[in-house]
Amino acid sequence: MRIGELAARTGATARALRHYEQAGLIASERRSNGYRDYDEGAVVRVQNIRHLLEVGLTLDDVRVFAQCLDGDVASAPPAPKGLEVARERLAVLDRRIAAQTALRNRLAAALDETEAARTPDPTEAAHTPDPTETARTPDPGEATLKS
Repeated sequence: MRIGELAARTGATARALRHYEQAGLIASERRSNGYRDYDEGAVVRVQNIRHLLEVGLTLDDVRVFAQCLDGDVASAPPAPKGLEVARERLAVLDRRIAAQTALRNRLAAALDETEAARTPDPTEAAHTPDPTETARTPDPGEATLKS
């Protein structure tokens, strides 16, 4: 099958398929016109690659599973090396999440400080006279005391 058909059957883009091929995860034969020709087994192989990528592994990580990519990777019992790779990837993701959370918290704190500095304290505003007000003039109907 040609690359477009493989892409349609697996949900991968042609560009991703060429990338998988360059990484050595899938293979094709070249037709006389130069087009790639994939065998039927490439469908399962690409679906497994995509499954592993979707759970957070990288293409380098997927190489560890190369011997298993033609079977049912999702339901097969995990190999010790596969578990090790998955744990390492999880640790990397946890470190990234922690770093991003710390960065987010610093940004939120900086925004809070900036907003607090720009917003007047409502208790101070109640005691501060408005400079646009003029001195109160007595109402002509008010009685004044004269000695």
